[in-house]
Amino acid sequence: MGFIDQNRVNASVALQRGHYTFPRAAKLREAFENCLHDYYVKASIGGHFEARGLLVTGESRVGKTSETVRLVEEFNASMTEMPNGKVGKIIYCKLDGSISWKDLGHKTLEALGYPANPRRTQGELWNMVRHQCREQGVIGLYYDECQHAFTSGKTSNEKLLDRFKALMKDSDWQLMLILSGVPVLASHVNAEEQIAHLLSHIHFDKINLGSFADPARDPDMLELNKLVYTYSERAVIDVDDLVDVDFLQRLDFACASRWGLVIELLIRAFGLCRLHGQKTGTVKIFSEAYAQNSRLPQGLCPFTAPGYRDMIDGDKLMEMVLDE
Repeated sequence: MGFIDQNRVNASVALQRGHYTFPRAAKLREAFENCLHDYYVKASIGGHFEARGLLVTGESRVGKTSETVRLVEEFNASMTEMPNGKVGKIIYCKLDGSISWKDLGHKTLEALGYPANPRRTQGELWNMVRHQCREQGVIGLYYDECQHAFTSGKTSNEKLLDRFKALMKDSDWQLMLILSGVPVLASHVNAEEQIAHLLSHIHFDKINLGSFADPARDPDMLELNKLVYTYSERAVIDVDDLVDVDFLQRLDFACASRWGLVIELLIRAFGLCRLHGQKTGTVKIFSEAYAQNSRLPQGLCPFTAPGYRDMIDGDKLMEMVLDE
């Protein structure tokens, strides 16, 4: 007996391939294109210049990485020829755990497809990074979860910012930097005025319901409603009898106000509907989908508990869903 149920795969694959475009994506794209145009124009003129970049912040699972990666992949797929005749590329590199400048150099080389002996010195590794970027036409480096590169030490953080700035101002090969991470990253970056000026800051907010007395006028409530209907239409599932203000509030609570977690839950729930041949979305289906990734005691579910806000600790719930 195999471990993969092909029927289950077929029920969810179309939903997984989908991409919901949030209004915030337009702001990120505009900032991204501004950086690229700035780089192209300056590179066309020649001589020394400063590259610009992006600082993308937001709480975990709000969708900042997926939106930014999507832009980077789209740019790389465009095969855009730069003024020097080489096709421009941006390299993605995810950081996890505390990391030194030397470690970052080694990790960057691996992302460039050129692993080097870690015994090489810090200077040698970064000289190799610059050489490989120049040879491969890499015009930008995207460091995701970049808060891990910073420490609590002011002096070491200042050195890191100086080194990032040096990459953007290198006389031989300037690099556009994209740094993304949790909100504390902005406080680290803004400690250095020059690099803060070079990075356009885009912040991704959590879901914020209840700011309007009338839910029909609450922009996040409207966006959440649109999100549910977009995925239900893609799955061909009717949710007219399911979706109301109470359901949306429970959905927001269950997903710790994280847009990314909402999307993951919608994919699981509507995938279950398709798997079971169900044409209508129900509270039971959402409860079943939620239980698949929940560490709450059995029977305790935000979609069914009458006084869920009193029965379930919101802060602990957030820790549970973000630790998954």
